[in-house]
Amino acid sequence: MIAAQRRNIIVDTIERDGAVSIASLSEKLDTSAVTIRRDLDQLAEEGRLIRTHGGAVLASSARESSYAEKLEQALAEKSAIARAAATQVRNGDVVALGPGTTTELLAKQLVTRSGLRVVTNSLLVAEAMVSSPDNEVIVVGGLLRHSIRAFVGGGTVSQLLGLRADTVFLSGNGLAADFGLSTPAFPVADTDRAMAAGAGRVTALVDHTKVGLRSSVLTVPTEQIQQLITDSKSEESELASLREAGVEVEVV
Repeated sequence: MIAAQRRNIIVDTIERDGAVSIASLSEKLDTSAVTIRRDLDQLAEEGRLIRTHGGAVLASSARESSYAEKLEQALAEKSAIARAAATQVRNGDVVALGPGTTTELLAKQLVTRSGLRVVTNSLLVAEAMVSSPDNEVIVVGGLLRHSIRAFVGGGTVSQLLGLRADTVFLSGNGLAADFGLSTPAFPVADTDRAMAAGAGRVTALVDHTKVGLRSSVLTVPTEQIQQLITDSKSEESELASLREAGVEVEVV
C-alpha cells in the first residue's frame, strides 16, 4: 500500500471515530508504528488532524464514536479485559461501573454473582444485570446521552457524589501516562470523575486501541488511577510509563 492510500484510510478512520491511536492504526494497516507516526506527522502538517501523545484527534471537532462503532472495535480484547476484571470482584462488594462497551461486558460477567451492590449510570450495564436478581443495582438518572447509552449531567453527578464503592471500573476514549483517562465530552468526564471520587479503588479497563491516546477532556488523572487492565497489544513503552507513575498494570 502506498503512503497516499494509507493516509486516506487514516483520515477516514479518524473522521469516523474522532480519535485514533498508533497501536490501532498499526494493526489495522499492518505496518510499523514508525511508519504510522510519520503518516500522522505529515497529516498534522497538512492540517487534517491534531497529533496527540500516542495518536491523533480530528482537527475540526472532538467527535464521540457511536456505540455501534465502539462495540466493533477490539471486541475479543475487551472481552478478555472484562473477564480479568470480574475476578477482582467478590460477592458482597459494592462496585461502580461507568458507561462503555467493556464495562457492559464486565456486567455480563457478574450476573452469576450474589450480594453485589452495583452502581451505574449506564443503561446497558443495568440491562445486563436484569437477569441477576441476587444483586442490588442502583441506577443513577439524569440526561440521557444517546451515543453511550448512559445518564450524564448535574443531577447524575450529584447522585454519584453521594455514593461510595469499593471499586469503580471506568473505560474511556484514551489513557496516557502523562495525562490520565480522557474522553471527548465534558458531561461524560464530569460523571466519570464523580463516580471515581466515591471509590476506594479506581480501575481503568482500556484496550490497546486507547492506551497512549489522549482525548480532549481529562476524566481521571493518572495519579488517581490505582490499576489498569489492558491487553497484550498495548504499547509496552506506555505501559512502562504508567507503571512508573504508580499504576498497577495487568495485561491479559
